[in-house]
This record gives sequence, C-alpha cells and structure tokens, in this order.
Amino acid sequence: MLFGDRLSEIRKKKKISQDDLAKKIGVHAPVIGRYERSDVKPSIEVAVKITEALNVSLDYLVGSTDLILEKGIVNRIQSNQKLSKDDKGHLFALMDAFLLKCNIQSNLAV
Repeated sequence: MLFGDRLSEIRKKKKISQDDLAKKIGVHAPVIGRYERSDVKPSIEVAVKITEALNVSLDYLVGSTDLILEKGIVNRIQSNQKLSKDDKGHLFALMDAFLLKCNIQSNLAV
C-alpha cells in the first residue's frame, strides 16, 4: 500500500478532515489531497509532522509494517530499551503472564 493510501486510510479512520490535518502540520489543505493521491510525497520533516498529528508510526505510513503502532506505544518501547537486562526480564515476564491470562479468557469465552 502506498504512502498516500495509508495517509488517507488513517486520516479517515481518525475522522480528521484534510483541512484539519493541513492546519495541524502547517500546510494548505490541497497539499494533503496531493499526498493522498500520491501526486507528490512529503519531505521527511512533513511526514514526521503527519505521524505526530495522526499518532501513528512513520513505519506504518511508509509501508514498512502493516501494524499500526501508536506513538505512545512506540515511546514506551523506546523507554524499555533503557532498562537493565534484569528489569527487562521482569517486565517481559509480567507482560507474558498478562497476555497468557487474556488469551485463556478469550478462548474460554468462545
């Protein structure tokens, strides 16, 4: 999927008009339409502003991943990288236990 398609999809999903997005990133509304039609591609600086305005990762918008990662999740992952090896182990054990519990409950509900 092209950048323009992803931009249009996520903008509509978040119910943000082209005009509102344009105002948030400091461009004119027709520019957003040009990005969405893939007539032009934004500079990296503008693309970053778009990701911030839409609260998604740049990886998703450029098609490097199909997983929509919200910026808050990305920031938490980055913060985890600063933890010690032991603290990372404790955090992942806690996450694994929670995910296992959720999976078990989900399977029981079916």
